[in-house]
Amino acid sequence: MSQISKVLVVEDDISVTTGISIYLKKAGYQVVSTFDGTSGLEAAKKETPDFIILDIMLPKMNGYEVCKAIRKINPRVPIIMLTSKSDEGDKVFGLGLGADDYITKPFSFRELEARMKAVARRAEKDAVLVSKQPQLKHRDILLDLNTREVLVKKKPLTLTPKEFDLMKHFMQNPELVFSRDQLLDAVWGYTFEGYDRTIDTHINRLRNKIEKDPSAPQYIISVYGVGYKLV
Repeated sequence: MSQISKVLVVEDDISVTTGISIYLKKAGYQVVSTFDGTSGLEAAKKETPDFIILDIMLPKMNGYEVCKAIRKINPRVPIIMLTSKSDEGDKVFGLGLGADDYITKPFSFRELEARMKAVARRAEKDAVLVSKQPQLKHRDILLDLNTREVLVKKKPLTLTPKEFDLMKHFMQNPELVFSRDQLLDAVWGYTFEGYDRTIDTHINRLRNKIEKDPSAPQYIISVYGVGYKLV
């Protein structure tokens, strides 16, 4: 088993929750289950899980709201979102709020566990990097990898979790050109079968926040026919 020990499942479909719980417990995980968004958020605070499986369509508080609230109190706990929806926009929105992966129902429990392990490996690798280099600085942008605070020209800036991770990847690799597929793999992981629009959307949002003139970017520039780089 990976470094995951306790898993929080937030899902209002009892049959789905029961199936996930039985499978994960047999695999050696401790499982905590809740059936609405409000209870899920409280459990995320109280139980300090190592991993969260979060449904989108929940009573009282939907999965997007829960994910956003969890990220404010715990920016690092891995989250996989579950949904019956397969629309690209839902994936982009959920991942933008800080989910690490996205799996569409119906799914196999083996696939779910495989994705959990992949996400956990990325999180562990990221933690090691943070311990070695807690801050990144490029020109007048400063990223604190422990607090996930961002300063541009000494002024605080608010980035979503994935905007932060994307900026971090660029700052760890300045002047290198990355294709959209490479950025998806580095920031979202190979388990997310992403779309070009996911990257383009996040790049545009970053530019709107860090650039003086987003239409003439001076930090993250486009390399025609290839992708993007930080200059």
